[in-house]
Amino acid sequence: MTKARFSEFGKAQKWIRRGASLQHFRWKYFPDRSIPSSLQALNRVVFQYLAEPLCHPARSAYVNLFAPCEILHAFDLYPMFVESLATFLNGFSCEDLAVDQSESSGLSETLCSFHKTFIGGAERGALPKPLFAMASSVLCDANTKTFLHVAKRLGIPALLIDVPYTPSPEAVRYVSDQLQDVVKQVEDISGKPFRIDRLREVLALENETKRLMAECLEALALKAFPNHLTLEMGRLMLTHTGIGRPESSQCFQALVRDIRNAPPRSGKAIFWIQVIPFFDPTLRARFNYASDYQLLGMDINFDDLEPLPLDDPLFSLAKKIVNHVFNGPFNRRIDWILGLMDRLKPDGVVYFCQWGCKQSSGGAAMMADALKTKGIPCLVLDGDAADRRNMPQGQTKTRVEAFLEMLP
Repeated sequence: MTKARFSEFGKAQKWIRRGASLQHFRWKYFPDRSIPSSLQALNRVVFQYLAEPLCHPARSAYVNLFAPCEILHAFDLYPMFVESLATFLNGFSCEDLAVDQSESSGLSETLCSFHKTFIGGAERGALPKPLFAMASSVLCDANTKTFLHVAKRLGIPALLIDVPYTPSPEAVRYVSDQLQDVVKQVEDISGKPFRIDRLREVLALENETKRLMAECLEALALKAFPNHLTLEMGRLMLTHTGIGRPESSQCFQALVRDIRNAPPRSGKAIFWIQVIPFFDPTLRARFNYASDYQLLGMDINFDDLEPLPLDDPLFSLAKKIVNHVFNGPFNRRIDWILGLMDRLKPDGVVYFCQWGCKQSSGGAAMMADALKTKGIPCLVLDGDAADRRNMPQGQTKTRVEAFLEMLP
């Protein structure tokens, strides 16, 4: 899709919707049988999750990565995952139009490009208007401000969850009270009744999916299994916004089977921290379905493997949100990453500093030093996974290839 096709950016909505729907159709009926069946299924479910809210915005809500989407699943509403939509706009090579729209309306150039792409796409009508918006402040305080800004522009309710920085029992109770209010607001907005047993069913499926995710993790420590940058980013829709849906559980069941049946690990294994600029040609050539350099995964796809008690599901969700490893001091994340490295045993780590993301840039040196104490080489790479104009191809190629060549 060329920019000439988007001379009026607002018309992009129909192309985005058709693109997601056609890709889902393609992977459902005409999959690429040269890749493992589990990756075929993963492609299909990723585009299903992307297409559903685009085709049914009146049954959907804008959400961020750490929104409690289990509540939406209990109401049979679709999460419209805005970070994923930003990467999809990138796939259409029109993310710059959305970013420029945001900056022309007064937003800072240094704001996260995922946020600017979402804001610009929503303001110009490239993204559909859902029932409401829902976000939490975990990891990024700008989330709630971005969602409030878009909700005001579109005239839709904004359900914002304020998460205290320091995990504590008091913080859990505070967030639990907010979730009770969120449920009441969703009832009023959607006209649907809340059923606590339905939420318990969602959490039970989430627990099963997490069990399978942990089995994938253990198997990846031993096996050589192909991966793809776009798929690894798309997997966020299964591990976060789609967690608790049967399709997510079925996908991970297939992944466990295929990884266990894969040959022993042979080439170099790389682990990725932060988001991935999936469009970069050097990274695509080195990692997409590659055998020499296996992409083990991205940290955000393994960030929560703890099962949730089912007796009080809203309290369990509040505890999950407050105690998330990305909430609180950065040292919590370092300790968790080091434990993950003990399990996966990678040959090297790439730490990506996303444009406009203060926490990723601020923690880079700390993480690299901690990995060094473990004897794990770490490449700190600057760039932008949403706006390709901020992703220097030449510099990326030089630094990535030099890093890979020096791995022991």
